[in-house]
Amino acid sequence: NYYLNSLKVKLSVYVLLDSLSFCQLFLECPLECCLQRNRLRSHPLPDETICLMAGKIEMPDLKKNAWERNSLILKSFDCTPEDNEQIISLLATALENPVKQNEENSEQKEADRAICAASAVHQADQTCRRIISQTMKDAKDKNILPTEMKSLAEELNKLKAEFLEDLRQGNNLENQICVQNQYSDPATSVISSFQHEATNVVNKYI
Repeated sequence: NYYLNSLKVKLSVYVLLDSLSFCQLFLECPLECCLQRNRLRSHPLPDETICLMAGKIEMPDLKKNAWERNSLILKSFDCTPEDNEQIISLLATALENPVKQNEENSEQKEADRAICAASAVHQADQTCRRIISQTMKDAKDKNILPTEMKSLAEELNKLKAEFLEDLRQGNNLENQICVQNQYSDPATSVISSFQHEATNVVNKYI
């Protein structure tokens, strides 16, 4: 389910290593249209799920990501015969121009950085969740009021979201590198900082 560029970039790495052709077709559809189509399905998903995915899915960024240059964005609610021609042209261009490793070293580095970021975010997210769980348990043992426990949980989850977003945007990855497919641990400093800030938040309730 490659709805994030950080997930899609992993495919480009495999393509690069084997000098394969790679292209993307992105069908853009307004949220209301998605909701209407979903309601016509025999087993529709909850509207909340559609809205959540609409907020998360990332369109190809041809200017920012060199590995996405063979991408086509079409309006899924207004297909035309010209769209078919564009799709055929996209496929033909991709087939005629497979990614070559010796010519795409910069793309390899870009892909490596993106994979490092995705791995770091996942690692940090799991660890921060454990920290929050333990912190809430400790707070409960100190007889913090239920209303304050709720506020504490909200603050900690908001703090986690902010730290993960910084990490996702690469704000904490400047000095992190990948060497021989072995990834460094860029999440460590984020986790340490989160632990420190979480402690400060808890101290307000004790």
